[in-house]
Amino acid sequence: MDYQSILDDIHDELRPRLGAEGSVASYIPALADVSPSQFGMALRSCDGLEASAGDATTTFSIQSISKVFALTLGMRHVGEGLWERIGREPSGNPFNSLTQLEYEGGIPRNPFINAGAIAVSDRLVSHCRDAAAEVEALLSDLCGEAVSVDEEVAASEASTGSRNLALAHFMRSFGKLDNDVYTVVDAYFRQCSIRMSALQLARASNYLCRDGLHPFDDREVITERQARRINALMLTCGTYDAAGEFAFLIGLPCKSGVSGGIIAVVPDTLSLCVWSPALDETHNSLLGRKALAMFAARTDLSIF
Repeated sequence: MDYQSILDDIHDELRPRLGAEGSVASYIPALADVSPSQFGMALRSCDGLEASAGDATTTFSIQSISKVFALTLGMRHVGEGLWERIGREPSGNPFNSLTQLEYEGGIPRNPFINAGAIAVSDRLVSHCRDAAAEVEALLSDLCGEAVSVDEEVAASEASTGSRNLALAHFMRSFGKLDNDVYTVVDAYFRQCSIRMSALQLARASNYLCRDGLHPFDDREVITERQARRINALMLTCGTYDAAGEFAFLIGLPCKSGVSGGIIAVVPDTLSLCVWSPALDETHNSLLGRKALAMFAARTDLSIF
């Protein structure tokens, strides 16, 4: 299949719509200034073939996409014990809901809503010398080049992070958080502030289409079973309140972030990433979502 031509065609078709639809995430000041007139798309196949189009090498803070890689580390360090304090069901509520956390006794519904990611960070703080640095090191290793935290974005996250602190305090009040709230939430903010490009993320997520094996060799990143479980969670919980619509229209495990990135996995075939900062009403990249639907339709690649 000529993936390069497919990506080029999608880019050319969507380019006239850049900046005309959706809006960037404004509740994080550092994201509010990002130009919405950008679009990048990249993929890497299981056998190492790569293709890219548009702004595929422009870096951006990966935001909630980082939750996939933090979860990977959590599975490594804690194993099945990770699920004692984190559920595996779609939330059906906003990703930063306090109400749901209260009536469910401080146990987040899944690891991809904010409370769930904070719970994962708590486990990492307990098992790592520097939790955010371990996420950064894992991403650097997986994409084959050094990546780093954007300190401006991290500071911006911290200055507007009252609700995330409230979620952490809430879990702590239920006895579901072991470590200092500010230490845990700082680790979470810093992992979300790591800067990467669509091409780097396509490479880094490639282990999820290779049964847990490293993108560039046959080292085991996680087990085959763990890779399947992460893909399942991405399909059911990875795109905020639009997970059902993503499954219906695209049919691939996806994880999005409010900076406009979305990673997607075609098991045993390829991993890909799209990025366009303007979001729709569900906080997912508007044109990124459209691009993934176009890609799935033109390649006939779906898990269904």
